[in-house]
Amino acid sequence: MAFRDTTKEIHIGNRVIGHGNPILIQSMTNTRTEDIKSTVEQIHRLEEAGCEIVRSTVPTLEAARAIKEIKKEISIPLVADIHFDYKMAVAAIENGADKVRINPGNIGTDEKLLEVVKAARERNIPIRVGVNSGSMEKDLVERYGGVTAEGLVESALRNVRRIEDMGYDNLVVSLKSTNVLMCAEAHEKIAGKIPYPLHVGITESGTAFSGNIKSGIGLGLILSKGIGDTVRVSLTGDVVDEVRSARIVLRTLGLRKEGIEVISCPTCGRTKIDLIGLATKVEEVAEKYPLNIKLAVMGCAVNGPGEAREADLGVAGGDGEGLLFKKGEIIRKMPESELFTALEEELKNWGK
Repeated sequence: MAFRDTTKEIHIGNRVIGHGNPILIQSMTNTRTEDIKSTVEQIHRLEEAGCEIVRSTVPTLEAARAIKEIKKEISIPLVADIHFDYKMAVAAIENGADKVRINPGNIGTDEKLLEVVKAARERNIPIRVGVNSGSMEKDLVERYGGVTAEGLVESALRNVRRIEDMGYDNLVVSLKSTNVLMCAEAHEKIAGKIPYPLHVGITESGTAFSGNIKSGIGLGLILSKGIGDTVRVSLTGDVVDEVRSARIVLRTLGLRKEGIEVISCPTCGRTKIDLIGLATKVEEVAEKYPLNIKLAVMGCAVNGPGEAREADLGVAGGDGEGLLFKKGEIIRKMPESELFTALEEELKNWGK
């Protein structure tokens, strides 16, 4: 049995994580939360890409008040991200946040933390206890001779207990590090020690190129061990790419079934069409169709259909022309310029 099957079930707005429920995909807006129009527009883009929980920073009372208005325009849960000021957490909760993310160590005294807990208890919303390698407590850094997986785990347990001692257990926990192997080790060490769902991600992973590689490795190491109830791929770039990447990670690991899986060959000297451009267009359009199929884009008409025989549907290029095939069987031959249109037409009529 996977660890995620045994975690506590936690309700975040109209979504549920933990206790074997599907792993949900998160992202975070990078607009000024006070700018309601821009924030709502970005969340709508995230929703369309498949985001299931969204987080926005709340550094000011104006941002906290904006939560109430933003929630009227979106359909997924909104999480308030708090850094240091407990008053912002309380205000965000009062304005309808579906969850708050705090680092209790940054919030300060037990008196301040208790105010956040009281507000969360009154509305029965979860608190995400977030610890990361960049803000680990000084005494733990000294004890372990630096930032370590053991230190991250102890920091998380320490802060979870602070809230438990206040009589509240509607919690989600995250341990994040820029060090992929340290992050994976920390998750393995904490799994089974607490009953709460784990939010998984590699923090500050980098640009869409390096960040996707680091996040893919890190999430793969953690999720494949049955650990993790919700994920975020953190990228320096378009937030929609975070959602797209998370979907691919979950589908690759067999943790999500819905959505088209696009496979494509790396090109070689036999490729006579613009395979890179075609594959990019196909990947973009595939996201619009909620089909559980495998789609292939191959550069060689000679053995492309054979190499992609396991694909449900695909195209293969030739010298200015190409083939449309299903399950390895060629069904049409056409000019290169018609390949994309023919493929999209097949997707529109799939299953009819």
